[in-house]
Amino acid sequence: MRRYFGRKLLVYGLTFFVAVTVNWMIPRFMPGDPVQSMLSRANVAQPAAVEAMRVHYTAMFGFDLPLWRQYLNFWGSLLRGDLGISIWLFPTPVTDVIVRAVPYTLGLLIPSILLSWVAGNRFGAFAARRKWLDNTVLPLGYVLTATPYMWLAILLAWALGIIAGIFPVAGAYGFDLQPSWSWEFLGSLAQHWFLPFASLFLVAFGGWAIGMRNMIIYELEADYVNYLRALGAPARLVRRYAFRNAILPQVTGLALQLGVLVAGALVTEIVFSYPGLGHLILQAIQNQDFFLLQGTFLFIVIGVLIANFVIDVAYVLVDPRTRTGMGEAA
Repeated sequence: MRRYFGRKLLVYGLTFFVAVTVNWMIPRFMPGDPVQSMLSRANVAQPAAVEAMRVHYTAMFGFDLPLWRQYLNFWGSLLRGDLGISIWLFPTPVTDVIVRAVPYTLGLLIPSILLSWVAGNRFGAFAARRKWLDNTVLPLGYVLTATPYMWLAILLAWALGIIAGIFPVAGAYGFDLQPSWSWEFLGSLAQHWFLPFASLFLVAFGGWAIGMRNMIIYELEADYVNYLRALGAPARLVRRYAFRNAILPQVTGLALQLGVLVAGALVTEIVFSYPGLGHLILQAIQNQDFFLLQGTFLFIVIGVLIANFVIDVAYVLVDPRTRTGMGEAA
């Protein structure tokens, strides 16, 4: 087992290195000058002052150095835990900006991923045993899983926010409120949270339900199921074994879909102007904030890699065949 996880950690380490390198390169190949964008927002009229500020900020951010030197300085700062200063919100450190946005993104991602996975698998397993449900409700799952996150978010905002007026469609809480532990603020927070959560939950729910339904049908036709039935095993026991075997590909699918779900959450935040990492990425692109953009990408890469490693550990725990193979390899 130590050898197995050592190999996994090596793969994750190489993935982290490549992903962070690519994330560092992406902003620097974008068109435009971040220092010029910063000076444009300052509205300085004197040309001499503008030129002096340009030279100062270019040297301060390290843009006057060769790319290879900037890359080495980036890794040196990263190993010290320094993500730089935000160009858009100068002089606020990037770490402080990200820390303020992370709770909103996690508050959307964790419930939508876990609840859609659990509910989708349960519903798909139930629908596989009920023909009327399979023929009526489950086709809705095909529509949901084929719907882009952004499009469903826009539909929910239009139907339940603009037309029905039930839920707000922008922000994380009322514009007249300040963050606190009061019931008024928490209620407003929940109202603003519901539509982004629902758009993520519904799309993911449809995919998990379809996948589990197909796997249950396949497992119920397997040889071991026919053998159990020939031995007179109760139907409940047969379904339990079928569900345990069908859930394993869904665990693997969760690891593979994490990147898609995170990307869907970022796009959904942009639709609802939700102040999470997706909103930060949009602002960083619009303001050519290299350091904020690579900082948010870094957090996303680390989060996805950690979640995938946790799923790898969970897969070893739920699949005895993996543990057996690891024992034989040892």
